[in-house]
Formats: sequence, C-alpha cells, structure tokens
Amino acid sequence: MEDKIMPTVEELKALAIEEIDKRKEEIIGHAKHILNNPEVGFTEFKTSKYVSEIFSKLGIEHDANLALTGLKGNIDCGGGEGPNVSVIGELDSLRIFEHPIHDLTTGAAHACGHHCQIGSMIGSIIGLIVPEVKNNLSGSIIPIAVPAEEFIDVEQRMLLREEGKIEFMGGKQEFIKLGVFDDVDMAMMCHTSATNTTFGVGGTSNAHIVKYVEFTGQAAHAGGSPHMGINALNAAMIALTGINANRETFLDTDTVRVHGILTRGGQAVSSIPSQVTLEWRVRSGSNEAVVANSKKVDRCFQAGAMAVGAKVSVTNIPGYMPRLDNPQLQELFLQNAGHLTTKDDIDIIDNSHNGGGSTDMGDLSQIMPTLHPYVGGGDGVGHSETYLIHDYEKAVIQPAKAMACVVIDLLSNNAAKAKEIKEKHNYNMTASQYLNFQRSVAEVIEYAPEG
Repeated sequence: MEDKIMPTVEELKALAIEEIDKRKEEIIGHAKHILNNPEVGFTEFKTSKYVSEIFSKLGIEHDANLALTGLKGNIDCGGGEGPNVSVIGELDSLRIFEHPIHDLTTGAAHACGHHCQIGSMIGSIIGLIVPEVKNNLSGSIIPIAVPAEEFIDVEQRMLLREEGKIEFMGGKQEFIKLGVFDDVDMAMMCHTSATNTTFGVGGTSNAHIVKYVEFTGQAAHAGGSPHMGINALNAAMIALTGINANRETFLDTDTVRVHGILTRGGQAVSSIPSQVTLEWRVRSGSNEAVVANSKKVDRCFQAGAMAVGAKVSVTNIPGYMPRLDNPQLQELFLQNAGHLTTKDDIDIIDNSHNGGGSTDMGDLSQIMPTLHPYVGGGDGVGHSETYLIHDYEKAVIQPAKAMACVVIDLLSNNAAKAKEIKEKHNYNMTASQYLNFQRSVAEVIEYAPEG
C-alpha cells in the first residue's frame, strides 16, 4: 500500500485562494450587507445575528452575545493538536449623519471600513475550511467578531457599565476581561485605508485615556442677574485654554494628541450655563506617556473650575494601548502579500512610525502575538462623511487571501511556525497584568470650591 502523498504548503494555499475566488461575490456581498446596516458599538445586534447565521451556514460552532454582541467560533483542524490562531473582524460603525450611507435614525455609518473587516475575516475562513486545507493543518482556527472598537458614545457606555453589562468600553478590552482570548495563542486582522497600495505592513499606534468631564455651576438670568450665576461654560473654556498652554510641554516623540467634543453647553442662551459636559481624549505613544499627559489635562480641568468657582468631575476611563505587531507575523504576511501583488503595491512602514490613532488591537498585542496590516480600497478621509470603499477586491478579497495563507503557514507542518512564534514572542504583559493596569487608570478626579 502506497503512503498517501501530503499536499505541499503552496498547494494548500492555492486551494484556499481558489475557493475564495470562487465565492468572492458572496464574500463581498456580506461586506456590503453590513455596510448598508450599520450599528454603533455594543448595539450591533443585527450585524451580530447576520454573522452568526453565516457561521452556522459554514458549519462553524460558535458562542454569541459575548460582551452583548460579540461572536467566537471554533474550527478544529484535522492534523492534531497545536496552537489556536484567531482571525478577527470588528462589528461596529461610527456615527456620522452626513455620510452617504448612514442609518436615518441613529446616524450610524461605516466610515472606517469595519464592514470590510468582517468580509475579509469570513473570506479567509471560507478558504481555510476547504476540507483538504483544514485537514492538513494542526491546532484550531478561531474566527472572532468583536463589538465596539470605535470608542464613542461615552455617556451611553457609562450607563451600560453602571448596569453591570460591561466593565470596559472597548470590545477587545471587554473580551480580555471575559477570558474570550484565554485560549487564543495569536491573532490577526486587516484594516482598510485610503492608500493607493493594496497592502501596508508596520507602524504602531497611540495609547489613549478617555475622559468624561462634568462642570457644575449655578444657573441665573444671563441678562438680569449674571452676577448670581456660576458659568460652567466659562470654566470649560478656561480649562481648554489651559490645555492649549500645555501643548508646548508635550514631546514630539510621544505623538501626543489631546482633543474632544463639548456634548452639553447649557440650556438656553438667556441662562448662565450650569451644566456643561465634555468627552475628551488624551493620546500618547506609550502607556507611561499617556498617564503623565493625562494628569496634565486633569489639572487644567480643575483649574477651569477653580477660576470661576464651579465644580468639576473628571471620570478617567481606560482607553487603548499602543499596537506592537509581532515581527515574524509581519514577515509571513509580507511574503504572502508578495505572491498576491507586485512589490511596489506593498507599503512597508517602520514599526517606530506612529500613525496617531488608537485601536484596541493594541491592547491585544500587549498579551499575545498579533498582526494588524492595512489594505487599500478606500477613498476619502477616514472617520468622515467622505470615506467610502471603492475597490472591494483590495479591501476584502486580497486581505482574505493573505490572512488565509498566513494561517496555513502557521498551522501546516504540525504548526511548527506557530509554535516557534509563540515560544519566541516577547510578551509585554499577561492578561492579569493588563487588567490591573487598566483598572489603575480608572478613577474620578473632583474639585469643589470651599464653603
């Protein structure tokens, strides 16, 4: 009896790519369905149900309603035990009423391309569950759909926290707390962008701390008796001036961003504003820098209240950590991207380059090997009404193929490459250390005048 000839790694990749190509219209259709049904974080009930139905049709056992709307599947490969590799997509949208494709009631709109992430995650899984592919891999493939990457609607999420429905306000943060990632050894996802190239690999992101700020003054008639009021809006304006006065102290090397919105500025123009609220954000390139810069901003909010005799409460909320992609995973992705497109269609970014934004994939990268490349296909400015996907081949199909090929590299040959990466990875924190740090950030700073 002749020994069975095992397919090579390249043959497995070819089978996965062939299946993705065969079903590309279906895969793109999933992304477009989500585009046309946007939902903001922790409210992605329709999107979650839709992805759950897809998992079921693909024969993927999964848990649902994790952190309200999240999903976690499990695909045991046929080659025996090995590491567990996760492919991730994000369920949520932004809220932009001016976007051409927005929910008429909520203003939810996919102005960051998360619908394509779900599409590419599903596409990669479609390629990987081809029986001849799956049966020649070891370990498990874990598709995960995560809620609430966009850190918006802070007041609403604070209510969810008060109700005990969540502790952390970002989806991957909450998944880490719930232990959803405890059996995951490494994870990857692709994010869309408006670059001309198909792929971009490298770079890092900012840590951030979120602030919910409440100034309390005293209402009075703005024309007849302003001297009897305490103007909470003036307190906020003075605080913002103080923040601006501190900008020269922020180090360029820390890529500091301090920004926010005024969510409540008063009740009527004829009344001295007595209640003013802000949602604010402090970003910096390291966990240490963001904590230090956050304290400067807290001081400014207190100073604004002190100047006019108002009260202030600053609720500091744990935000995200810097993204630290695993170099070996990056190299695997680059190798596979090179087989899918030309060299000049791949942007290689130095890992020290900080794009200024923040993602909770950074949080995950603190506790396990991760990969977070970017893909093209978008037009306009991200997080604005101009951001649209024009090339779904670039934004969905190409990343689906690339991620499927990386998973095959990791889990073929008795998962030798995944085992090597797991052993050699420089883990920044354990999950427990991560949670302890984030909880240490959560605090309420208050000031009230004496008397």
